[in-house]
Amino acid sequence: VQLQASGGGLVQAGNSLRLSCTASGSAFSIRTFGWYRQAPGKQRELVAVSDSGGILNYADSVKGRFAISRDNAKNTLFLQMNSLKPEDTAVYYCNAAGAYYSGLSRFEFDFWGQGTQVTVSS
Repeated sequence: VQLQASGGGLVQAGNSLRLSCTASGSAFSIRTFGWYRQAPGKQRELVAVSDSGGILNYADSVKGRFAISRDNAKNTLFLQMNSLKPEDTAVYYCNAAGAYYSGLSRFEFDFWGQGTQVTVSS
């Protein structure tokens, strides 16, 4: 399973961006699909995550401004980011955890995408 993230860029504070992350491969199912971010000098932190049951979880710092959604048919995760602030500046990573199947065997996976830079200017 491979993850390809896109949609980052440079925006002014108050504007919006939409990130996408598409998982590709064969015979897999995603259980949790989420976005994390890492700012310079800081640890990677959860932004938002969606599980297969439709439960969504957001960091307090983005509640009311960001919205996560997923297109299960296309194995794609989106993050709509509105009212962006300079403190949202970070590299955003998508993460997918689930299982893939090879023959009669089932394997767990937990993969990260390559990251996409989001820069918000004041």
